[in-house]
Amino acid sequence: MSGAVTNRVLLAVALALAAVYLFPLYWMYVTSLKTQSSIFAVPPEFLPGAPQWDNYATIWEVANIPRYIGNSLVIASGVTLITALVGSGCAYVLARYRNGWIDAALFAVLMLQVLPPSLMVTPIFVGFASVGLLEYPRFATILAFSAKTMPFFVILCRAAFMTVPRELEEAALVDGNSRIGAFFMIVLPLARNGLLISALLVFMNGFGEYVYSASIIADNRLQPASIGMTNFLQPNVVNWNAIMAFAATYVTPILAAFVLLQRQIVNGLTAGALK
Repeated sequence: MSGAVTNRVLLAVALALAAVYLFPLYWMYVTSLKTQSSIFAVPPEFLPGAPQWDNYATIWEVANIPRYIGNSLVIASGVTLITALVGSGCAYVLARYRNGWIDAALFAVLMLQVLPPSLMVTPIFVGFASVGLLEYPRFATILAFSAKTMPFFVILCRAAFMTVPRELEEAALVDGNSRIGAFFMIVLPLARNGLLISALLVFMNGFGEYVYSASIIADNRLQPASIGMTNFLQPNVVNWNAIMAFAATYVTPILAAFVLLQRQIVNGLTAGALK
């Protein structure tokens, strides 16, 4: 098989996989513009006959979307801040020092990354209850999800720190800087792209957080948008068009940010790949 044919086959496979992956997103937007009856039409309508733009106005008035999105922004910002402050130092140590303890810590970080939130939420809930953190449910959710995102952030930032030559730090130390001074003045500025992309990915994860919020936050006024969508799930009726309109409003800003920053995200994810 020639190279041109191989490239066409790979392109066709990639487009097919992209179509399968993106179809739920497309169906969300289409369903948000349908009437309740047309959602269950047979055969299914892949384009709404008469787009119901009022669905968006209705959920904006009824569901109090600004409050839910504001809560999501607070949680995502808090998670990003805590993860970046703590995880940067941890990633730097794992990138610069190698011994048995460091290798064990890196292995522990990798193991923590594979633990599902559903497994971690119960012991975290019990621990928070014992120290009184459940009195501040939004802060407790931020701490809990920060523990989940920390391994992910550390792994990415470790790769970014490994791209910074050690010789630059050694030169700074010779010039009289301390190790901390070299870290803040030399290493952080050079690794900032990887750190910013890692923080952005953590923010996106925090913006869509569901498991910890559903388990810890009982006050409807403090719940994020991921929980707000469940208000349309009634015992006997499910307003799918309202749910999809809510989801489209909630997801679109994150999708737009991802599309605009995709090149930087890819560069940040591949930082350190050749080290």
